[in-house]
Amino acid sequence: QVQLVQSGGGLVQAGDSLRLSCAASGRTYSNSVVAWFRQVPGKERELVAAISWYGTSQYYADSVKGRFTISRDTGLNTLYLQMNSLKPGDTAVYYCAASPRPTAKERGDFDYWGQGTQVTVSS
Repeated sequence: QVQLVQSGGGLVQAGDSLRLSCAASGRTYSNSVVAWFRQVPGKERELVAAISWYGTSQYYADSVKGRFTISRDTGLNTLYLQMNSLKPGDTAVYYCAASPRPTAKERGDFDYWGQGTQVTVSS
């Protein structure tokens, strides 16, 4: 099993930056893909960014390209999401997730989830 504990988030103004962290424990050596999702009430949880745990493959949703950066420190077993130039449309609950499947790309492919953290961007 893998346990994910998130930190970060909060209330910021448009144009500000936030950094989310996700600390992993357990069978972290089995991780293949780690990712950040976000969800707004009444909408489906959507993939924001993903990265291979040990490799170099990355993915970003079009809505965050050029503004968000996903990274990880395997030594610290920690996943990060650096969010710059935040917009009101980025307001959501953000979740980190992990999968042992090297081809993981959809919500159903991820077996382990953080508790979620609220990010609110005011205009």
